[in-house]
Amino acid sequence: MGSLRCVIVAVDGSEQSMWALEWALDNIKLAVPSEGEAHGGKWVVLHVQSPPTISAGLNPGGIPFGGPSYVEVPAFTAAIEAHQTRITEAIMARAEGICSKRNVNAEKVVVIGEPKELICETASRLQAELLVMGSHAYGTLKRNPTTTNNRPKDSFEDVSWEREQLLPL
Repeated sequence: MGSLRCVIVAVDGSEQSMWALEWALDNIKLAVPSEGEAHGGKWVVLHVQSPPTISAGLNPGGIPFGGPSYVEVPAFTAAIEAHQTRITEAIMARAEGICSKRNVNAEKVVVIGEPKELICETASRLQAELLVMGSHAYGTLKRNPTTTNNRPKDSFEDVSWEREQLLPL
């Protein structure tokens, strides 16, 4: 029997975040409602949508014939916002499907902004006791293109000696 009251799983649409959601639902046990309580622990699926921005390379340009070049075209901005909304809806639908296969009713939360800040802020605001996130295994070593014994290193299987050489403690 678990004792966790609030578990947040942050999803971003990657396979790793969806695997983290599946793992959490299969392995983490929430608190059961005690006498006098209507609800026990709760699951929260969190997605942080990037704020709508126009990259320099995507901006269609300013107003032609001498208009200012820093003015964004409203229709272009609206199209980007609509596209990001569709992506968010697809991510949350996929997460909802994973939850429903396991008969879990999770609260869905979408916030807009910088993920590294908003994930922590949301976890604090909701008083989460556990935050689950997927990992791309990107860290100090993203991918080691060197070879050992004429064998390419394509994964992180047995690279402990390289970490010790690259990152002395």
